[in-house]
Amino acid sequence: MGKIKTNKEFEQVAILIEEARNRAFHKVNEELVLLYFKVGNIVSAKVAEGAWGDNTVDELAKYIALKLPELSGFNRRGIYRMMQFFEAYSAISECFSLWFTIQNEKVSPSATQNSLTENTEKSIVSPMVTQLQDIEKQHQKFASALLTQISWTNHLEIFSAVKIAEQRLFYMLMCIKEKWTKLELRRQIQSAVFERTMLLNPIVSALRTQLPKNLFKDPYIFEFLDLPDGHSETDLEKALILNLQKFILEIGKGFTYMGNQYRLQVGNKDYYTDLLFYHRDLQCLVLFELKIQEFEPEFLGKLNFYLEALDRDVKRPFENNSVGVLLCKGKDTEVVEYAMARNTSPAMIADYETKLIPKKVLANKLHQLVEQLSKEDIDQWTKKLR
Repeated sequence: MGKIKTNKEFEQVAILIEEARNRAFHKVNEELVLLYFKVGNIVSAKVAEGAWGDNTVDELAKYIALKLPELSGFNRRGIYRMMQFFEAYSAISECFSLWFTIQNEKVSPSATQNSLTENTEKSIVSPMVTQLQDIEKQHQKFASALLTQISWTNHLEIFSAVKIAEQRLFYMLMCIKEKWTKLELRRQIQSAVFERTMLLNPIVSALRTQLPKNLFKDPYIFEFLDLPDGHSETDLEKALILNLQKFILEIGKGFTYMGNQYRLQVGNKDYYTDLLFYHRDLQCLVLFELKIQEFEPEFLGKLNFYLEALDRDVKRPFENNSVGVLLCKGKDTEVVEYAMARNTSPAMIADYETKLIPKKVLANKLHQLVEQLSKEDIDQWTKKLR
């Protein structure tokens, strides 16, 4: 068989086929998820009323098997999963209400009451009432779109591993944003990415005011490296390169690897960075510098030097300023705060761990943080769920 020649017209046809196949898959998943949701709704309501018990659910499963023998997934276990799906969504819908309240903070209770009073007196639909109705419609659209953009296998992964509604919402939104597979989602849940995102200290990171929220983590978890005790920075760098796919999963999709030991020439000297990436959404270079010891203030000076060299000599005119992430094996928060106080570069200092942190430990830290926060801090913290 001869070698197939590259042909742009052929490639165009192949792209059309691939796009149609993706749309078909999405449509099948959309219908499947909505079907499971509706079935779960019926079963949940009947069980809650006391009209159905385990025997009735068994009879339903047998009836479906007899009526539609080619259909799979509607056994007793599958039907109860659908009920769990519906009930979990009902709890998550409260988070949707919170989300839309935050998105529409101008709609205050007093303003709403005044608006309703005016409607009673004037029989005129005010802009405020119209706005509230629009919010409700937006809520329904958002909920439907959220459910159907996630595969059923990912839904099952979230339900089985995550019990808190806010956390389920977080992982659902991240599945849509990052397009996680089932195994990628499982790894992110096991590494407690929700807790780590919520614990990210806005005070010590200049990035919080310059870049989208939740883009970077602290700490990062590199349990896949299997590094020996007493490893060097070179060992860490080589291990991350060998596990580049897993490293990108941990730092977040959207990063394109540009190389390690990237050469920068300043004056008559050559300097070499650790890991250099390009972020498609931010349209900027992102530099990860690695340290195997606790953060020291002088580390930040070298990072800023590299960022300046990247912006002057590597960055293209249409790109944004380069971003730096300093990965350290530990840090004193007060030292970091002092070091970052007058730092104007988009840079952050983050911990990294080479072993999974027990989720209970992170949950306890999160609980302690909430107890220490003021009401204003808590309001700001909850907005991280956006």
